[in-house]
Amino acid sequence: MRVSEAMTRHVRVCNPGDSIRDCANVMAEIGAGVLPVAENSLLVGMITDRDIAIRAVAAGKGPDTPVREVLSKEVLFCFDDQDLDHVASSMGQARVRRVPVLTRDDRLVGVLSLGDVARHSPETAAGAVLEVSKHGGPHSQTAKALAHQLP
Repeated sequence: MRVSEAMTRHVRVCNPGDSIRDCANVMAEIGAGVLPVAENSLLVGMITDRDIAIRAVAAGKGPDTPVREVLSKEVLFCFDDQDLDHVASSMGQARVRRVPVLTRDDRLVGVLSLGDVARHSPETAAGAVLEVSKHGGPHSQTAKALAHQLP
């Protein structure tokens, strides 16, 4: 099965010039802790509730701070034509719960979450969840920079 068959389409995004307040309001509205940041359908980064808390609030930035000042630019992503089980395994190894999905011409077309994987490949999702749950990961103080594209 391909990622395109399991991913969530019609994903809410923030623009780089949006305020962190507006972005946080979108997160609250849809019950998410992360949003892709895109400009003209091209992914420029991701913004997380953690980015807002640590890179903005803790750093003394105001609610009108543009998303571009605090977003995460080092983003793991996958392509819509990749094998779902392979990407899910890579997500587990990288300890991430969701990744933006791009076309081969770099257009953002969706997001793949472990929930999406679980609905389509429960066995693979179980292994990925075990890996994601291990100590460490992208927000660990000891974590190293992650590769951009999932293998």
